Amino acid sequence: MPEPRIYVAGHRGMVGSAIVRQLCNPPTRSPAAGNPGAAPEILTRSHAELDLTNQSAVDAFFAKERPDQVYLAAAKVGGIHANNSYPAEFIYQNLMIEANIIHAAYTHGVQKLLFLGSSCIYPRLAPQPLAEDALLTGTLEPTNEAYAIAKIAGIKLCESYNRQYGTDYRSVMPTNLYGPGDNYDLQNSHVIPAMIRKLHLARLAAEHDWPAIEDDEARHGAIPEDLRRQLHDTCTGQLDPHLTLWGTGTPRREFLYVDDMAAASVHVMNLDPATYAAHTQPMLSHINVGTGEDITIRELATTIASVIGYRGRIDFDASKPDGTPRKLMDVSRLHALGCRATVGLAEGLARAYADFRAA
Repeated sequence: MPEPRIYVAGHRGMVGSAIVRQLCNPPTRSPAAGNPGAAPEILTRSHAELDLTNQSAVDAFFAKERPDQVYLAAAKVGGIHANNSYPAEFIYQNLMIEANIIHAAYTHGVQKLLFLGSSCIYPRLAPQPLAEDALLTGTLEPTNEAYAIAKIAGIKLCESYNRQYGTDYRSVMPTNLYGPGDNYDLQNSHVIPAMIRKLHLARLAAEHDWPAIEDDEARHGAIPEDLRRQLHDTCTGQLDPHLTLWGTGTPRREFLYVDDMAAASVHVMNLDPATYAAHTQPMLSHINVGTGEDITIRELATTIASVIGYRGRIDFDASKPDGTPRKLMDVSRLHALGCRATVGLAEGLARAYADFRAA
């Protein structure tokens, strides 16, 4: 059989680029096409080349390229601050991306599609660990409600097209991801990249290396004024080395190295239909992807500080929002399908920090 043409939407993002790496890795090549040794043809487009919120442009791309499979990893993403500050952008852009790609895939005969969602789809106070059947059983976390609703819509788009048109569109819900290609802009980054950068800056301040702090700002984006003052006062010896992080430090979170997420995505995409159907339901078809283990934000900060070599004090500002108290995924469905995470947190953080230093 010919090599499949696979469109990876969002290939420049952390998750999309990891999926491209995974698809190009010989052990994962094209089992669905019946030729495990053949490299698939990967289709990609940058945002400048294809605006995924533009329905006619997306339809024209599918009409021309005719992909066999689609990994829908494109999304507008961000941390608590970004989600809380720009809810209209998060719900609009994500809804448009999902609707345009899924509908164009159906229109142009794509039978296999994998939609990547988020663990924020679950209710704020859902029983832990979060099982797939907790979806739509309670109120969402307010700080990222807009993003969560868009991601729920993505799941339901896939299920609805499957039920009405007989497509094979699947969904995976990752826990918090981190790793190579992450976003270290402190205005809209997630918790691990934000902590890596802040603790790196705190270490530089403790070493009185202001030129290195300025170099970091040139490479990774603006440093918020309150953090800049704290770094300056430490750097000049006016304060002992310390860093203040948002929240109480008590929420518990689960973290997954992005290459493990990519491996799980390819694994789920390539499951035969009977196996996938045996572990899902037509209207409850998504699969959680995570490690099944969590830690507190305070413990995470201590672990990252150890990886970076920062030995100063870490404080928490309880006036800032914490978000959901706990978010741990029930990954028993994924494990039953023969897929488990392989990269531990300490190893993954060391890899992520090395990538940050090299960026």
